[in-house]
Amino acid sequence: MTFNFKEIATATMVLFAVIDIIGSIPIIISLREKAGHINSAKASIIASILMILFLFLGESILNLIGINVNEFAVAGALILFFIALEMILGITLFKDEEHTSPDLASIFPLAFPLLAGPGSLTTLLSLRAEYETPNIIIAIIVNIVIIFIVLKTSARIQRFLGKNGIAVIQKVFGVILLAIAVKLFTSNIQELFN
Repeated sequence: MTFNFKEIATATMVLFAVIDIIGSIPIIISLREKAGHINSAKASIIASILMILFLFLGESILNLIGINVNEFAVAGALILFFIALEMILGITLFKDEEHTSPDLASIFPLAFPLLAGPGSLTTLLSLRAEYETPNIIIAIIVNIVIIFIVLKTSARIQRFLGKNGIAVIQKVFGVILLAIAVKLFTSNIQELFN
């Protein structure tokens, strides 16, 4: 078991960009307004459980259906590419639904698919193809702590950053994510042809 600070930092940044918790603040605030309250701890814990389970079981699930990690990583890179384009171009694919129960809103759509969604789950398997598992788990925990803090202070963050500040952060992380998607694609597509 080797802890590598560079791997932890990279995996943390990749997950942070994919989860896009800062860019999701407007969605979080509208959910909070509709539900009256969001259980930040519950949403964070459920999202972390989903991510860690998928990190360990995702590969077995893939093997069951006859797909290897490199193939999934290439598919994941394409998904990340489109998520990045969505962030940069300001296109919204997330459907806003009415939620009355704060508990339901904390689980769906907040914990899943907003935090532990297709993008972050795909990213975890893509990261696992390149990095050590303990480093990825630390990256997940760091992100869950950030998510919890952001959920707790979302209204204050929105007031502080303003709409333009959130838009700028979203675009910057979109460009970073686009570069990461290209790197994941090129490194894994070579493995498939070798």
